[in-house]
Amino acid sequence: MPPLISWSALSSARVGIWGLGVEGSASLRRLRSMGNEPVLVDDRPPPAPAEDLEILDTRRGGLDALLSCDVVIKSPGISRYRPEIERLEQSGVQVRGGLGLWLEDAPLERVTCITGTKGKSTTTAIIGHLLTRLGYDARLGGNIGQPPWAEIPLTQPDFWVIETSSYQVPDLTNGPPVVAVTSLSPDHLDWHGSLERYYTDKLSLCTKSGVRTSIADGSNPVLRERAESLGHVQWVDAHDTRFDGPWIEHLGLPGGHNARNASIGRAVLLALGVDEARDDARMAAAADGFAGLPSRCHTIGHIGPVEFVDDSLSTNVLPAQAALEAYGDRAVALLVGGHDRGLDYRPLGLAVARRTVPTLVVTMPDNGPRIGHAIREIVGTTVEVRNAADLRDAVATAWGWAREGGVVLLSPAAPSFGRFADYRDRARAFSEAAAECGTLT
Repeated sequence: MPPLISWSALSSARVGIWGLGVEGSASLRRLRSMGNEPVLVDDRPPPAPAEDLEILDTRRGGLDALLSCDVVIKSPGISRYRPEIERLEQSGVQVRGGLGLWLEDAPLERVTCITGTKGKSTTTAIIGHLLTRLGYDARLGGNIGQPPWAEIPLTQPDFWVIETSSYQVPDLTNGPPVVAVTSLSPDHLDWHGSLERYYTDKLSLCTKSGVRTSIADGSNPVLRERAESLGHVQWVDAHDTRFDGPWIEHLGLPGGHNARNASIGRAVLLALGVDEARDDARMAAAADGFAGLPSRCHTIGHIGPVEFVDDSLSTNVLPAQAALEAYGDRAVALLVGGHDRGLDYRPLGLAVARRTVPTLVVTMPDNGPRIGHAIREIVGTTVEVRNAADLRDAVATAWGWAREGGVVLLSPAAPSFGRFADYRDRARAFSEAAAECGTLT
């Protein structure tokens, strides 16, 4: 096991920051607050950085600068399996992530980490909302909210709820007593290098030092097959009477997948010792007012009888399947396609084939045609698949088909890289394209 290093140990170390995104910027602020001026390196340095920043290009002197450091704090987007990482570690440089450094100092009894292929953002947000409404000071961190190490709070909150991605888990040396896994399905193969390594990296959160209980979706067959990787596991099954119930309706979230996310959230609260979570009436009152997440099955409006739903956060097969199930009794025009990560899309074809109401699949660049081909392999000619030139064309095509009622559903099953800055940019483009079809109400 690598030596334990925390933020508090870095004041006099020579530190490099590799990647100046959200986490890298938070790490820079934290180090400067400690009086440490780190080496800054990025794979794509901005052409005009702030005046007080010198950011080296990884390929043009940046790696050599990192090799002179004691510790390198890398962005989660930089794969741990890149050859540069191996070179750094063979040279004696400790390569860490900001979250792992924070967990070495954090009061772990007040922390829970939530991971999963999909559902982790929603589950994290539900837990944070419930804790706040139950009277606790709860703060969200990790992939949602602010990196918890960005600043030192004057007082520690009652609970930290940390959304933890598969990019972050391999850099952790320990974990909190209670963790949760919301789902498991193929994703991020380009970062992890293989499906099996993705599964291994994701589930390794459950066996980190300090973890006592792993709460997992018992209805997910991939998780069930890997039960031995979950440590001491508590399963939360579909319609689990220990955790679900009418209180979930107060969250206002569509679909059975969100009911499971909510049940997992309640199980986490109970494992954390939040006794108020045993009371259905208190849980119902706490659930009221939950706003949900933007771009996660979020209705942006209606044009006549047609509903436009933004699920731009859908970046692989699982959330697209869940979105289709959430509108299982409605005619749906499904918009798919984005950055190709080599996933198998035939399971999405099976989800389309199971539908008994009208469905149109509209494909978008870059990998939309490949998704369409995989769906056609399953459904044949029983479901229409049309190719669109871009998102704007896809929305117009879907609107023309759905005018008699139904749902225009952007659930791309692929990331937005290349065509859009991020999922928010893709969501804005969807809203603009919908507005061109008529007045959204």
